[in-house]
This record gives sequence, structure tokens and C-alpha cells, in this order.
Amino acid sequence: MIQLWFILALAFIIIELATVNLVTIWFALGAIGALITANITTNIMIQILVFVVVSIVSLLATKPIVKKLRKRKIEPTNLDRVIGKTGIVTKEITKNSYGEVKVNGSIWTAKSEKKIKEKSQVKVLSIEGVRLLVEEIEEDKE
Repeated sequence: MIQLWFILALAFIIIELATVNLVTIWFALGAIGALITANITTNIMIQILVFVVVSIVSLLATKPIVKKLRKRKIEPTNLDRVIGKTGIVTKEITKNSYGEVKVNGSIWTAKSEKKIKEKSQVKVLSIEGVRLLVEEIEEDKE
């Protein structure tokens, strides 16, 4: 069994090096633990138990570290920059049909939950695919 655990540990390490996504590192550690156990005992159940326990413990122990490493600051793209901006309706928007909105000099297809007339000011709420979801900016009527 020593050879099997060595081959498994080596295979998991090679897979990890090939993927660089922290996919099998925990299993490699478990296989190394089982390899050490195989040098102490020939009981296969104990070796498998060590493999499973070491793999799970190493996964749980490294989870916060992996989470921090994978957390990346999302930089806004040009598309994201229109969210929250004000635009002008260039083609009327109805609940059942798309209209057009000009935001930051670009024309976008837009939709809204309510009818919005041409030349009205709108606020961009989100981007859904290649369309903007907008709402009309109500002017103060005094």
C-alpha cells in the first residue's frame, strides 16, 4: 500500500501543479498522511481513515486562506460605469417594448417597468445583458 499512497500523492500534486486552482492539494496532503500511516500499520481501513480525515481537516484549515486569495477587487468596466448615471430617453420606453437611452454619449437599448416618454431624464439601475434597466427621474413640481 505504500506504493499506492505514494503514487496517489504524486498524482494529486501533479494535478495541482497543472491546474493551479487549489483543486487537489488537500487530497495530496491526505495521501501523504496515509503514506506515513502505511509505514506504521498495514491496516487499510486505518490508512483510508487517515486519508479522509487529513484531507477534510486540511480543507477546513485552509478554507479562510483560500477565500482571501480568491477574493479579488472587481474593477468597474466601461459598462459598469453607467450604473447610477443619468441619461436622456431618445426613443420612448414602454413596459412591453424597449426604447433607447443616451448615457455618457452612448446610445443604449433600455427597458423600464413604467412608460417613459422621449426626452425624459432617467437613472440607470442596472445592466441586464446588453440592455439598461432604467427609471424615470421625477422632477420636483412646485
